[in-house]
Amino acid sequence: MGYDLNKKLVIAISSRALFNLEDENKIFEEKGIDEYYKYQIENEDLLPKKGTGFRLVKNLLRINDDFPNDKQVEVIIMSRNNSATSLRITKSIEKYKLDIQRSAWSGGSDISKYLIPFKVDLFLSANEQDVQDAINEGIAAARILPYDELDDENSNQVKIAFDGDAVLFSEESEIIYKTQGLEAFLKYEKQNALNAMKNGPFAQLLKLISNIQEKYPQEQTPIRTALITARNSPAHERVIRTLSQWNVRLDEAFFLGGVDKYEVVRAFGADIFFDDQDVHLESTSKVTPSAKVPYKKESILNNI
Repeated sequence: MGYDLNKKLVIAISSRALFNLEDENKIFEEKGIDEYYKYQIENEDLLPKKGTGFRLVKNLLRINDDFPNDKQVEVIIMSRNNSATSLRITKSIEKYKLDIQRSAWSGGSDISKYLIPFKVDLFLSANEQDVQDAINEGIAAARILPYDELDDENSNQVKIAFDGDAVLFSEESEIIYKTQGLEAFLKYEKQNALNAMKNGPFAQLLKLISNIQEKYPQEQTPIRTALITARNSPAHERVIRTLSQWNVRLDEAFFLGGVDKYEVVRAFGADIFFDDQDVHLESTSKVTPSAKVPYKKESILNNI
């Protein structure tokens, strides 16, 4: 039998999300693809700096140390680079001692069409169109934002923070808030407090994370999760009941009611924070690795 990716938490990440390749990307944008390829080949042995997604990947892969015969996490490089320029990336992975054995190199073409064949549960990329295409296909995906303050601290716990509406949960309530206002939103949530919210793009990812958490005593879990949302009372009730019906655990939950998120995100110490709104990400991306979750193509929120 072939290697079964269905039984793993599969994270696909682009080379520019794993490593800081912004200077190289500037060459591509200003001088074209030939100069970009030339630079990558000529600097094959030049070790790039760690990118926004590096710490998340490193800490997730550490979970596999507890399951030497049954990996829980699989990380796959999925890049628009071609096979010739891939050598710099694969050599860098070896130098950083990351257990990443699988990769896909599309030579400039759309990489998102390979996510389903690779059974990807989460796709992280700096390419906005690739991320949008993945979301449109129903795959949890987010655009990594630049972050320069990565440290070399090792951690025995992965910390992942999520926004609620349009990330963990569907955009249904957020549409009401944005089109009809706060009063209509609160009225709707109160009327539907006992009705679970529909899945958002990251709901299945949270459930898969919860499956890994269940393999450990709660105080020893290698993954700690947090919900950091602008909701407050009484709109928090529906969130709590929804998570209960999903049978998933969130280790921490913060209902901020409009308070700025970035200080809470920083205090939590997230390896990554997922949100759908630029107004929050502009501040959080300065203090912690952050990524933007886009709306589906047909979403009404795209036109608000």
